Order: sequence, then C-alpha cells, then structure tokens
Amino acid sequence: MDFSSLGKGILILGLVLVVVGGLLWALGRAGVPLGRLPGDIRIERDGFSCLVPVATMILVSILLTVLLNIIIRLFNR
Repeated sequence: MDFSSLGKGILILGLVLVVVGGLLWALGRAGVPLGRLPGDIRIERDGFSCLVPVATMILVSILLTVLLNIIIRLFNR
C-alpha cells in the first residue's frame, strides 16, 4: 500500500467521522432524546448514576451501517 491510497483512506475516514459527529450534534440540538430513548437503562442512586444506552446504541449502529453502505456503494462505481 502506498502513501497516496493510505492518505486517501484516512481522509475519507475523517470526513465520515465529521459527518457523523455533525449529525449527532444536530440531532442533540434538535431535541432528539439520544440517551433517553425507551430501552435505555438508567440507574440512579445517592452519589451514583449509571447509563447504558442500549436503544441509542442500536439506533446509531443501524444509521452508521446504512450510511457506510451508501458511501461504499458510491466509491465502488
């Protein structure tokens, strides 16, 4: 693998991360309750809190899978 293709891959990965980060930021500002969806586990006690965002992780995983499949199909043309 030469540096040209390695650089291209890193650049594409960086752009994907920027897009995903921007989408998550925009969804948070729009009031989408990521981390507070039904199915997210929240345990709060005196001096202790634990959040396990199961539903949010599944939703983000599905969205990333669809996004990455679209990107891969566009680059394989």
